[in-house]
Amino acid sequence: MTSRHQSRRLSKSQDSRVDYGIILNVLILAIIGIVSVYATTTVIEGSNITPTLLHALWYAVGALTVIVVIQFDSEQYWKLSTFLYGAGMLLLVLILFFYDRETAASTGAKSWFNIGPFSFQPSELFKPAFIVFLARVVTEHNSKVVHRSVKTDWILLGKIALVSLPPVILIQLQNDLGTNLVVLSIVAGTVLMSGVSWKILVPAISVVVLFGGGLIVLAAFYPDILLDSGFFHSYQLERINSWLNPFGDTQGNSYQLAQSIMAVGSGQLSGKGFGVSEVSVPVRESDFIFTTIAENFGFLGGSVLLFIYFVLIYQMVQTCFETKNEFYTYIATGVISMILFHIVENIGMTIGLLPITGIPLPFVSQGGSALLSNMIGVGLILSMRYHHRSYMFSNNDQFNFD
Repeated sequence: MTSRHQSRRLSKSQDSRVDYGIILNVLILAIIGIVSVYATTTVIEGSNITPTLLHALWYAVGALTVIVVIQFDSEQYWKLSTFLYGAGMLLLVLILFFYDRETAASTGAKSWFNIGPFSFQPSELFKPAFIVFLARVVTEHNSKVVHRSVKTDWILLGKIALVSLPPVILIQLQNDLGTNLVVLSIVAGTVLMSGVSWKILVPAISVVVLFGGGLIVLAAFYPDILLDSGFFHSYQLERINSWLNPFGDTQGNSYQLAQSIMAVGSGQLSGKGFGVSEVSVPVRESDFIFTTIAENFGFLGGSVLLFIYFVLIYQMVQTCFETKNEFYTYIATGVISMILFHIVENIGMTIGLLPITGIPLPFVSQGGSALLSNMIGVGLILSMRYHHRSYMFSNNDQFNFD
């Protein structure tokens, strides 16, 4: 092949390195998020435009972060994974001592640092670091196992537990059940993709289902048992009860959920129009931003949003299959599990299908830490194609992770 043809082929490959489909979907979600925050805070609630500008600013910070994240390839992430995990764990320890007292008094969670006018949640930044390190643990284990068996699968699960339990404990000490559920969803997705035998998975899933069902029964009929255990707080049990009976105490514990369901339902097919709201919903700009979309644009608006999420997840899965890199596969699994759980839980709790856990809607809800975490996840996915195309078209280098 002539040098001119090689140059033309390489030039063409530069354009294909960037996954414009994922970028376009995130851009659409950014527009939806900024417009929804503006409609909620400025038009509906009558506050100034500052929350909208801050949300847009966090998107700008997220975009710059994505550019930085893309610069690192899988070999570099492999080498950095231990450092990222260690730094994330350090932040989870520090927050227990230096959390914002005022925020903790109002929310009950010791999860935020406060630096001047800004606050951020270190557990959100820990999630992508945890994903990368967990991907290394699984990849490294599988590369050393010649013949898989139930025994080797148990060893793998033991390794996963060793790196997962410490952050889960630290996050629970912050009184942040929602983030812990996200971490556990990342672990669950990675375990399912790791090739663990169904002889282990089926009994494990059965135990989890029975355990979850048992907690719901205890919360509904024997709450004192859970309270006496010291692992549960009264407000958590109240959330379960309000989920089981959302209109049982509409002036008390069920107020937020009841208002959310009414707001979503009142939008009907096509909504009431931009910025029009007749139902007051607490914390609408963050955890309950979907109520604004549903009330303003109805079932059609909510369906369009879900379709955009579906396309984004599909493109992430497609990128994962194209790279054919095991380490990248587990990173992608973690990112997809994180984002997918956020979507299902947030919209599920908004319409009363799931208990309220305080989990934001990805790329739409107001909140800089969560947005930055999701943008880092997008950057990790974009890095796959970016470097995969580069190596495939230029010199076909193969990574050695030893």
